[in-house]
Amino acid sequence: MVIIPAQNDIAFNLFGISVYWYGIILAFAIFFALICANKLFNRVHPDLKKDIIIEFAPLIIILGILCARLYFCLLNPHYYFTHPLEIFDIREGGLSIHGAIIGGILSILFIVKKYRLNFLTVIDPIACSTFLGQAIGRWGNYFNSEAYGYPVASQNWGLFIPQSRRLSGFSQYDLFHPTFLYESILDLLSFIILVYVYKRFGKEYRGLVFFSYLILYALIRFFVEKIRIDSALYIASVPIAQIVSIVLFVIGLIGIICIKKFQK
Repeated sequence: MVIIPAQNDIAFNLFGISVYWYGIILAFAIFFALICANKLFNRVHPDLKKDIIIEFAPLIIILGILCARLYFCLLNPHYYFTHPLEIFDIREGGLSIHGAIIGGILSILFIVKKYRLNFLTVIDPIACSTFLGQAIGRWGNYFNSEAYGYPVASQNWGLFIPQSRRLSGFSQYDLFHPTFLYESILDLLSFIILVYVYKRFGKEYRGLVFFSYLILYALIRFFVEKIRIDSALYIASVPIAQIVSIVLFVIGLIGIICIKKFQK
């Protein structure tokens, strides 16, 4: 099956301002992720304050997007140092999930301090539903014809990338690995797994879902980055996203070991 990209990345114009599909999909991804996280939190912890995640949704969204954008810009320093005003233009993409994770953690630190809650208690449902948000949000890459991998040998499978969107050195190829689709599917499967884990063990082992998220996403991103050709930054020919994935995997593994050892 050949995947044909969208013909236009602009959904519509509102008072002369272009509204992009990327932004619409990102908004839906954030909305469904926060609603899901709130419902999971209320179900597993009915004894705690209700709807706490929805109450602080604006803070989570603002810090998440801000850190996601700043992280992406730091990975492309030469371009954004020479085009500083484009740092504020996120309509055509340019958000990093690793930065969003940092922003989410900062917002949760504020929540737990205000209500004197356990950090791991609050971050577990958010980590779980983050996979749902990522699974939806990756389709923004489809409309932007980005986040694709190496050319495929088969003429019956792949993502068609227009000439204007192909990287230098790949203009002679038509079909590429749809890495955005691979990650979206893997994110959705991981979401289903973590929902089960959270409902089954969320109250007994706080932090289990969060550290499991770090491990699963590290594995997914490491795999996807091996076949992507548009990684933002490399260190010694290794995509920085793979290096960060290794760090997240180690943190997640250590976290689960500590939970199993000290929590019950």
